[in-house]
Amino acid sequence: MAELIPLVFTSGWASGINPYLVVLLTGIAGRLGDVPVPDALMRTDVLVAAAVLTAIDFFVDKTAYLDSTWDAVNTAVRPTAAVALSLLISGDASTLQQAALAAMGGGTALAAHLTKTGTRVAVNTSPEPVSNVIVSLLEDVAVFVVTVLAFIAPWLAAALALALLIMGILVVLVFWRIIARYRRSRQRRRAPEEP
Repeated sequence: MAELIPLVFTSGWASGINPYLVVLLTGIAGRLGDVPVPDALMRTDVLVAAAVLTAIDFFVDKTAYLDSTWDAVNTAVRPTAAVALSLLISGDASTLQQAALAAMGGGTALAAHLTKTGTRVAVNTSPEPVSNVIVSLLEDVAVFVVTVLAFIAPWLAAALALALLIMGILVVLVFWRIIARYRRSRQRRRAPEEP
């Protein structure tokens, strides 16, 4: 079971950001490389669906406010996809081990999703559209790198995913403090001065 932990954690984190890209990259890696990937992820229909959803995610995720709607829709999808991937990855584990791995994958995905969503809500308060596109591109690159690295050096990929998760949580906290401070200052300026 220990050898499955970095793969489950990494796929959980990456699925919390973009599960479609994770499924697509995993399926392609299974078809092209000597990577042990569940057969279900290498099926042509799964790869086509993952490619279409990855393309949709790519464009929707870069549009301010539409990305927040997409995130809301994906609140159930991302953790569920991570649980499904965790179960597929842990295929020969015992039932209790599968449950533990599925919980870890789903929990990690939920944490990553909430971090992504919190960051996006904060970024959407910015008046210019460029920051939204940059944040989305950075997320896409991070998911790509972490997912590919998981096939080469699983523990390194898991460490990177953990560092990105912690960094994301810290960024959200900083963004929300800045926004709260800005709102308080606006309210003070709007409040009528007492005679």
